[in-house]
Amino acid sequence: MRPRHLALAVGLAAVWGFNFVVMQVGLRHFPPLLYAGIRFAMAAFPALLIVGRPGVPWRWVAGVAATIGVGQFGLLLVGMRAGMPAGLTSLVLQMQALFTVLFAVTLLRERLTARRVLGLTVAFGGLALVAYDFGVSGPIGAFALCVAAAAAWGLGNVVQRRAAPPDSLRFMVWVSALSAPPLLLLSLWLEGVPTLSAPAEGWLSLVYVAFVSTLGGFGVWGWLLRRYDASVVAPYTLLVPVFGMSSAALVTGEPLTWLKLVAAALIVCGVLYAGTRPRATERRRQPSPQPEALRPRG
Repeated sequence: MRPRHLALAVGLAAVWGFNFVVMQVGLRHFPPLLYAGIRFAMAAFPALLIVGRPGVPWRWVAGVAATIGVGQFGLLLVGMRAGMPAGLTSLVLQMQALFTVLFAVTLLRERLTARRVLGLTVAFGGLALVAYDFGVSGPIGAFALCVAAAAAWGLGNVVQRRAAPPDSLRFMVWVSALSAPPLLLLSLWLEGVPTLSAPAEGWLSLVYVAFVSTLGGFGVWGWLLRRYDASVVAPYTLLVPVFGMSSAALVTGEPLTWLKLVAAALIVCGVLYAGTRPRATERRRQPSPQPEALRPRG
């Protein structure tokens, strides 16, 4: 990866990591489901008028909207409002990679290798440490909601993998458009008639998560994936909890205990190990060069 593209990938991880602190600020002024609904409505319009059709069947757009838009972000924001700290949330959500593997094995019949089993075991060990640490000092229900959000994200990843959208930014705009109405209806049902008289920091939080994190972030993500293999780009998302936990410690004063740091190391290492192939396997997968006499000639 070129140096400026490397800087772009690291910058994207920083934007997505800081996103958790920004959402925590927004949740001071908006109920969680209303916040999620407005976020997706802002991300969809007016971009919806200029991006064109999603390029995949509508059932896939609806499936990702249901799992990631409504499921992941609905559960995530309710969990944060219930007491889950921003930095710890950014770490727990990395379990989406492991849920993705489990759903891919179950639904897509992908092969579960010994390497993936070991990676899953290590990462779930880190999650158990987080559960123990947070269960002593915080509401375990909020933690469970964030784990459920990671599972919803993992299921959404499998749906999106089947969809294989040609343009991730255009796809995300349509996912946002289909996510906003059910979230706003759920908010009206569960949270009551909304009041939108929030201070400036609440609306600035929504501007950040809608335009910088969602549209800008997925635009950069798609741009990088068009230039490099997913195996090159995807590991940089493991920097998200690093920026999430450090920014939460600096901005909100969220403590960084040794137990959290050990759990973070276990989760990140387990996810990275489970999601990569040994070099020997990569070499075997590459086609061997043809002898000169057998090479096709133009």
